[in-house]
This record gives sequence, C-alpha cells and structure tokens, in this order.
Amino acid sequence: MHEYLDLSNLTKIFKLNRQNQIVALDQFNLTVKKGEFVTLLGPSGCGKTTALRIIAGFESPTSGEVYIDNQNVANLTPDKRNTTMVFQNYALFPHLTVYENIAYGLRVRKKSVDVVRNDVAMACQVVNMVGLEKRYPGDLSGGQQQRVALARSLVLKPKMILFDEPLSNLDLKLRLQTRTEIKRVQQMLGITVLYVTHDQSEALSMSDRVIVMNHGKVVQTGMPEEIYNNPVNTFVADFIGSANFISAVADEIEGERITVRVGGRIFIVKQRRAAEEFKEGNEVYLSIKPEAVHISKEPTDFIGIVEVKFFLGAHTEYKIEFEGSFINVYQSNFLGGTKIYKPGDRVYLKFNHDLFRVYKK
Repeated sequence: MHEYLDLSNLTKIFKLNRQNQIVALDQFNLTVKKGEFVTLLGPSGCGKTTALRIIAGFESPTSGEVYIDNQNVANLTPDKRNTTMVFQNYALFPHLTVYENIAYGLRVRKKSVDVVRNDVAMACQVVNMVGLEKRYPGDLSGGQQQRVALARSLVLKPKMILFDEPLSNLDLKLRLQTRTEIKRVQQMLGITVLYVTHDQSEALSMSDRVIVMNHGKVVQTGMPEEIYNNPVNTFVADFIGSANFISAVADEIEGERITVRVGGRIFIVKQRRAAEEFKEGNEVYLSIKPEAVHISKEPTDFIGIVEVKFFLGAHTEYKIEFEGSFINVYQSNFLGGTKIYKPGDRVYLKFNHDLFRVYKK
C-alpha cells in the first residue's frame, strides 16, 4: 500500500546538449497523506516545480515512480490523473467571464448544464466570489483572480490540488489574505494539497508538513515547528530562520550539552545528539537566531556596536558588531516604548541560549 501521493526514487535530468545536462531531481522521495497540506520549500532551481509538473503529468521522469491513490500514473495523461494545478500567473482566459472561466473544465468534460450551474455556484460560494460571476479577469484584483483560479480547480473535484508559487505576483497584503483563503478552503473541504514556494512564511504558516529541498534532494522533512526550531544543517537554519553563524570551537561535550568558545566568550548549548556529532576541539558554527538576541537596558557582559538599523514598524532590525562578527537582531517595538538605537551606539546584549544550535564546519 502507498500513501495518497507516493514519489519513489524520482530522478529528472534535462539534457542541454551532448555534453551538458541538469539534474533537476536526484533520487527524490516524497509521501503525502490524504487531506494533508504539504509544502515543498527551497530556493529557485532546487527542483520544486519540476516535481510538481511530474505529478501533474506535464513532465515525464527520467526514472522513478509516481503513485496517486495507489495508482501508478506514470503512463497517464494529465487529464486522467484527477489532479489540478494553480499557477503563478493564474492562467485565466481574459475573454471569458468569471463564471465561464470556472465552468470551462466542466464543459470540456461534457457535464450537463444543470451540473455546471450548480457546481460553479458552489465553487463561487466557497471562495467568496458570489456576485462577481459576470466580471472579466481584467476587472478583478490579483487576489480575486487567484480565487477564480482556485475555484476553477475546486469545481473539478480533484484528488489533489497542486500550487506552483500562487502568491508570488501579489503584494504583501493580498498575499496574507489569499493564503488565509487557501488554507480555509483546504481545511473546510479536506483537500490534499502539495504547495510549492520559496517563501518561508508561507510554508510555516500554512503547512501540516514542510519538505526543505536543495539541489534536487530532500534536506529536511518535518512539521513547521520542528523545521524552524531544529534545522538539521546550516542551509536549513539560514534559509528558514535567517540565522547568524559565528565561528566557534567545541570546548566540552557531555550528553546533550555542548560548550563552545567564541573568542574569549563561553556559550552553553543544549542540543540533541551533541555527544554523537561533535568532539572536543572541533571547529564549529554557533547558530544564533535574530530573535534569540535582546538589546538590554541593563548592563550585561556582552556589548555590541550598532552598524545598521532598519525600522519596520512592529520591529526594528539591527546589524550589530559582536566579538569580531556581525549579527542580525530583531527588536520588538511593543507599545512604541522601545528605544530605537542608531548606528554607532554601544548596546548591551542578552542571549536566549535555548534558540542556539551548533553545526559542523
């Protein structure tokens, strides 16, 4: 028995010419349960969209298997896989109304007039587009167009919806609104979703599970909280949380406790499998999340110098020189009572060691 979606040893090689080729997917494995919202997260060119296109049937794998609902779909055309895809550019017909765009797939499947009318009406209700059925895409906002694209997928009652960076063309406010709408609809209908993005906030906020990819391979899989709090390496730590990496030396290791030295400073980090992964004297990176550093009004042993500041409303981002390195620090501007520091200011720093991680160099 396979999971609802099961990709096994999937490899995709694009041949550029006789001498050169690109390995887009390299022995890629993925399972998705029925009703699960799973996100493929990674930088541009890591193979996310290639995996999505192979599942949809728009690309053929070089090797490997694709099972959907226990059926091997390798030889099935896209229209026979009962999956739908929501694209980055919406792909709406500009000369058709909202109603006609949503109804298009049903009419291709030769559904009756009554079925088309009832199913389109239901889809419009689900995505909050009631009353806009006679408008054309050019008369809609970006968020409304994306909801029409979602309704066009929903109306076909697919086994799975595939999203290819659907919010990247929207401004920040519309992105937040539309991702809430997508998650609401997914939970309400219990749809299986595979979602592709390079935006960590989308992945963390919407997903039941996140698959971090790089160079065509899975780097880490887990719930959003696990991925964020326990990244397996420096790539994930930097991509997910914009971590600071400071060169350090492992001084002492005991069980899940590792003491590292940064210049003349000592930091104690609790970390799973510390004794298995590190030895005394190892050169390591100490990973410090920006939110693990607090600028204190009270004197501490740790002093930094503000290099750059970015005021962003709810919080201020600082780049601070500390022990010969530069670290990014996020400071909440709660109630407007927090002091805003300027470049050149000397500041006291407090650290939350629970958010520290140590990685091999």
